[in-house]
Amino acid sequence: MKLFPLISTLFLSALFLGQAFAGQPVSTGLWSNTAIGGHDATAYYETVNEGHSPITKGLSRYTVVWEGAEWHFASQSSANKFADSPTSYIPKYNGYCANALSLGEGLINTDGSVWEFFGDQLYLFYAEPGRQRWLRGDWKTFQSQANKAWAQEISSALN
Repeated sequence: MKLFPLISTLFLSALFLGQAFAGQPVSTGLWSNTAIGGHDATAYYETVNEGHSPITKGLSRYTVVWEGAEWHFASQSSANKFADSPTSYIPKYNGYCANALSLGEGLINTDGSVWEFFGDQLYLFYAEPGRQRWLRGDWKTFQSQANKAWAQEISSALN
């Protein structure tokens, strides 16, 4: 028996069971319910004009629960911004790897460290090669492919 497919199946089962009462799945850690590696989701938008700088890690004391996941923030101010308008700050596909979705690989978690804005939307990637693929290729086509895969994943998760 191959170990990776078993682990993947168990992980996805746990993920969807953990999200059973939430609207949509969110990319969280394997053993935690913390979204996007604990990074402050508002910080990406604050650094977008400063170049591609490292993103701020959030602190557990500034947590907002949204879609069944814990989103951490660097300050109460950031947590309040998110709580007031989560859809203004969440990454596309709730933090799952945009590249994996565009390739039909399903929901692959990210840790929030590999990211890029395309248009005015934040996308997260599992690893740098996926981000580079989107930067060097036709990101609009990749986005369309990922959108279709995301819609199928959401439909499956909610049924």
